[in-house]
Amino acid sequence: MVSAIIVAAGKGIRMNDKLRKQYVLLAGRPVLAYSLLAFDECDLIDCIILVVPQKDIDYCWKDILAPLKLYKKINLVPGGEKRQDSVYNGLMAADKDAAEIVVIHDGVRPFVSQEHLAACITGAREYGACILAIPADDTLKQVDSSGFICNTLKRDDILLAQTPQAFQYDLIVKAHENARREGFAGTDDASLVERLGGNVKTIYGSRRNIKITNREDLILATALLP
Repeated sequence: MVSAIIVAAGKGIRMNDKLRKQYVLLAGRPVLAYSLLAFDECDLIDCIILVVPQKDIDYCWKDILAPLKLYKKINLVPGGEKRQDSVYNGLMAADKDAAEIVVIHDGVRPFVSQEHLAACITGAREYGACILAIPADDTLKQVDSSGFICNTLKRDDILLAQTPQAFQYDLIVKAHENARREGFAGTDDASLVERLGGNVKTIYGSRRNIKITNREDLILATALLP
């Protein structure tokens, strides 16, 4: 069984809008809706766990999910204080007896392709963990606390992580529980698996698979719409 966890519990402060960034309209439809539709379309996914702020659950049922009329079963789960807590809540909401693969995706990445989604799932089956990532084109500078450059990183060895990120269920649960015990906060789920010594396979993603966090991203997203 393949379960998808779509994380949309962020506050969206950088968007500088009354609405959280996942609910901001993109061509008349909430950003989150595009992610939901992409996962609903994927035949490899059996169910979708949508993680949103506790106080937004009724709003999401009525204003996000109801108009979409999705085919897959949706489990709406309250998020936690931080993204990592929200993902863990999603993992705990999965069917533990049947879950084999879990795909974790940022709800504000509306342009994930079916090809990349399927590739991540296939990679997780084979390697245990698989994520999308793209090469870094710009020169990367490491700076000190005062903003002065202290090192130039070798760009050839750097990839920029994206979502979806797919994992064997038991592995990602173990990684999250280990991080919780040790008080470790990672910037993505793959980093938690890395801490266990697990191998994470990378697949080249797409520059179209943008994460919408501010107003400029929304302008770019509008341009990317078909």
